[in-house]
Amino acid sequence: MLEKDHPAPDFTLPSDSGKDITLSAMRPKNVVLYFYPKDDTSGCTTEALDFTAALDAFKATDTVVLGVSKDSVDKHAKFRNKHDLTVTLLSDENSDICERYGVRVEKSMYGRSFMGIERSTFLIDGKGDIAKAWRKVRVKDHVDEVLQSVRDL
Repeated sequence: MLEKDHPAPDFTLPSDSGKDITLSAMRPKNVVLYFYPKDDTSGCTTEALDFTAALDAFKATDTVVLGVSKDSVDKHAKFRNKHDLTVTLLSDENSDICERYGVRVEKSMYGRSFMGIERSTFLIDGKGDIAKAWRKVRVKDHVDEVLQSVRDL
């Protein structure tokens, strides 16, 4: 399990804009890396809209916000366009990065078990280390808490 002060696993993933994004290339900026289950569901939409609304505040703290799910780049682009999102969305269709960050977990719904993404957020400092990790995130007020943690770095 990734914890505070551990190096954040590096990756390169395709984004909703069609460009590949490499985590280590973001340095020395801070990175908020948030994992969410699925585009265009109520909680995921609220979270993406909240991060979009706070994006200028994150930029003022030299912080990049990246959202990750298993959805395809095309689905991300539709999600972005439908809700006027300005956060960058990354596609991890094979779950490689979700596995490396420990957010692909067994879930159950209506008595059926399946593997899915646990809503989680990682604050990665400008050196590439995890400064804080949130697991089993509840969307309400989460973005404000993350922003305060960035300001406290």
